[in-house]
Amino acid sequence: MLPKIIDLFSGCGGLALGFEKAGFDIVAGIELMPEACKTISYNLSWRYGKKESHICGDIKQIEPNVFKDCFGKEGCIVIGGPPCQAYSMAGRGKLRSLGEDRINTNDQRGYLYQDFLRFALGLNARAVIMENVPEATNFGGKNIPEVVCKTLDEKGYNAYWTILNSADYGVPQVRERVFVIAIKKDEAKAIDLPEPTHHNIENAMTLQQRRFDGYKKCQFFKEPNKANNSLKPWVTVGEALSDLPSLFPSANSKYNLVNMNVEFPYYSEPQNEYQRLMRNWYGKENTGVSANAFRRNVRDFPIFARMKQGDNYIGASKVADELFYEEVKLFGYEKGSEEYEKLYKKMVPQYDREKFENKWKKLDENKPSHTLVAHLGKDTYSHIHPWEPRGISVREAARLQSFPDDFYFQCSMGDAYKQIGNAVPPLLSNGVANTVYNTFMEE
Repeated sequence: MLPKIIDLFSGCGGLALGFEKAGFDIVAGIELMPEACKTISYNLSWRYGKKESHICGDIKQIEPNVFKDCFGKEGCIVIGGPPCQAYSMAGRGKLRSLGEDRINTNDQRGYLYQDFLRFALGLNARAVIMENVPEATNFGGKNIPEVVCKTLDEKGYNAYWTILNSADYGVPQVRERVFVIAIKKDEAKAIDLPEPTHHNIENAMTLQQRRFDGYKKCQFFKEPNKANNSLKPWVTVGEALSDLPSLFPSANSKYNLVNMNVEFPYYSEPQNEYQRLMRNWYGKENTGVSANAFRRNVRDFPIFARMKQGDNYIGASKVADELFYEEVKLFGYEKGSEEYEKLYKKMVPQYDREKFENKWKKLDENKPSHTLVAHLGKDTYSHIHPWEPRGISVREAARLQSFPDDFYFQCSMGDAYKQIGNAVPPLLSNGVANTVYNTFMEE
């Protein structure tokens, strides 16, 4: 019998959605943030007329037996992605900015993998899937995936960890993540590494691939299956977004804050396999999409318009300088005058150009996106639209993460961006889920 899924640290549901797509039943879960819990409840429960399955609460205050009635003899699989902020470089930097004593190893979120294990072992999970950022391999000198695998091994599981790139599984985004994959030894089965579906036509090594030789020295690391050249090419930003509504054609367009629930018609018919999948995820093609909200960056719309695809903050700063000097010439302001200085501060972003080189980035339509992060909840300078002079919309961010078009975000624009940036891309999750599914469906 196919085990049920218990979904911990669920976020808005990216990991669970991939397992649901593979054929698993998501019967319960835990998520701390009310906004994310509402999103996952809507998309995994309410849309089917079912009562919400996820508890909104602090896992540290909850015991595993709360889920004892959620499954029977078929048992369960525990999946989840404990918070990554204590491990990630961005999270570490933010902590340091708050004070010298705020080092990442003092962040209690870095130890929540222990509660993940507490639930997996307490529920006697038949299999365990845990996701996190690659930086989890060095948490104050401790390799968390190794620690988790060692614990599971000692408790009767065959366990390994690997690093998967979402672009290899059809996601239009280069996003490398750690996956711990384990199955009870008494199952007498093995969960294979997932098989990629796409490959990088440039054949360049990613950041994590360059580290594989070091990872191979770890006891439980398994190098992922290679994406060979016979597979489809990585999905690009252009292929992901070209059929979505046009929202802001020029820097002079009127900005409208769009309600998250308002649907816009598509710009065109689906133009490729990825767009058809996003429209037909649930078996019925959409006629339009919601979540078309994007940020009101009045100062920056003209800068975005002149930036070239692939430009970072250095390119943006040069554009801002050009626009500023054009205005200075038009009004005849003298350098150093009060008017000159006031206009400079009004028109030119004030971030340090040496420290914030990659704070801005205009997407290249011919490549997958770089990694989306939770900071999208604060601003979208990191992902500027390739054709229109604005940051990406919530729906476009969802597309780049492979959330289907009728996945709804019942929350504010900022919360939606944050949820998407924190999520596991559903297509990456589905790649893992399919191999887990095949393992348990074997005769």
